[in-house]
Amino acid sequence: MVAQECLELPTLLSLFRHPLLPALICALLWGSAFPVIKTVYHHWEMQGDILRSIPLVLLFAGVRFCFSGAGLLLIGNNFTRDLKRTPWKPLAGLALTQTFIQYVFFYQAVAVSSASLAALLVATGSFWWMLFSPLFLKTPWPTARQWITLIIGGIGVTLAVYAPGASAGQPVTGAILMLLATASGALALVFFARVKPTMSAINATGFSLLLGGIGLSLAGIREIFLLPQIFSLPVIIATVWLSFVSAAAFSIWNHLSTVFPVTVLASYRFLIPLCGVVESLIFLQSETADWGLLIGGSLVITSLVLAKRLS
Repeated sequence: MVAQECLELPTLLSLFRHPLLPALICALLWGSAFPVIKTVYHHWEMQGDILRSIPLVLLFAGVRFCFSGAGLLLIGNNFTRDLKRTPWKPLAGLALTQTFIQYVFFYQAVAVSSASLAALLVATGSFWWMLFSPLFLKTPWPTARQWITLIIGGIGVTLAVYAPGASAGQPVTGAILMLLATASGALALVFFARVKPTMSAINATGFSLLLGGIGLSLAGIREIFLLPQIFSLPVIIATVWLSFVSAAAFSIWNHLSTVFPVTVLASYRFLIPLCGVVESLIFLQSETADWGLLIGGSLVITSLVLAKRLS
């Protein structure tokens, strides 16, 4: 029997006894998506005002997730077996919430607001989880002190939206869209909790991304004739990177959720908006941070850390 030449993802992650390093890798990968997507949008704007076409943006997202999902399913094991023994309703719910609904709102949020503001608002996913977890998974409700941290986080988001900085576009609209996106992402954790007993993290993530990507592509199918125009070499490179980001980060994070309690992982979610904001401000020359984003972001991050310590 020939030995495997490379270690599988769960084997590699088992080398880390603490979730901090793999969680930081996820945060850096997800954080890079904000400046990359915004760069693609800037590239398109140079060709004309095509961002007004929502189906075109959805088609771009759909292509990304189709590649991500297909790639994961190719490297996964026993997908057919997992698919047969996994109930289809939670699996469909995972694809709908983790990929389709979340990224319908996500891509529009990044389109109408700054990448740094959108990245910060990803933190609201943890706030949504504090509300959804008791409702759907019957975990304890937040304590009085944790409710205070939610209020602090809400104040931070308000300040960030009030004065986000240069190239903010439509911060209020962007904030609403991102709140809807993170709510959908938090619901995806509920569905994944019901899928993971019968399907590996890689297979579940791959199926979710592929099915959601197909849905996004169909939603933007009317703009398919523009594919040769919008997928220039820079956009192709960006799409390849974004596909890798989705496949790698979602797989690592979902696998971590099978090893560590969700409450433990929640304490590291503050790394995602932090990395997203920093990477956006570093790589996008058009964006700067105003006082609202700096102070509001500090309050949001502080509230996430306090919420975990008080849990």
